[in-house]
Amino acid sequence: QVQLVESGGGLVPAGGSLRLSCAASGLTFTMYAMGWFRQAPGKEREFVAAIARYGGTYYGDSVKGRFSISRDNAKNTVYLQMNSLKPEDTAVYYCAARSRVTTLFSSEYDYWGQGTQVTVSS
Repeated sequence: QVQLVESGGGLVPAGGSLRLSCAASGLTFTMYAMGWFRQAPGKEREFVAAIARYGGTYYGDSVKGRFSISRDNAKNTVYLQMNSLKPEDTAVYYCAARSRVTTLFSSEYDYWGQGTQVTVSS
C-alpha cells in the first residue's frame, strides 16, 4: 500500500520560511518522479514544483526563485523549501508521485498525500 505523508506545514509571517517533507512508503522511490501542488480555498489545484528521478527540477512561475524542491532517495523523502513566503502562498500543499516520467499536470500523478496546511500571515 502506497502512502505519502506530508509534514512541516504551519503558520508563518510574510517573509518567513518553511520546509515541507513528504515521506513515501510502499513504492520503489527511485522509480518515481515527485511533485508538490497546492490548493487555496475556491481555487484550482496549482503546480508548485517537481523533481525527476535523476534530480532535475521544475517550478511553477509563482514560486521560481523562492522555493526549492529536493529529494533524499536513501530516506524515501522529498522536500519543499519555501522562502520569502507571501500571503498568496497560503494553501493546502500536497505531495504526489508519478511512475517514471516527470509531469506538471496533477491528473497524471499516481499517488497523493493527504496535504498539509500552510498559512502565511500579512
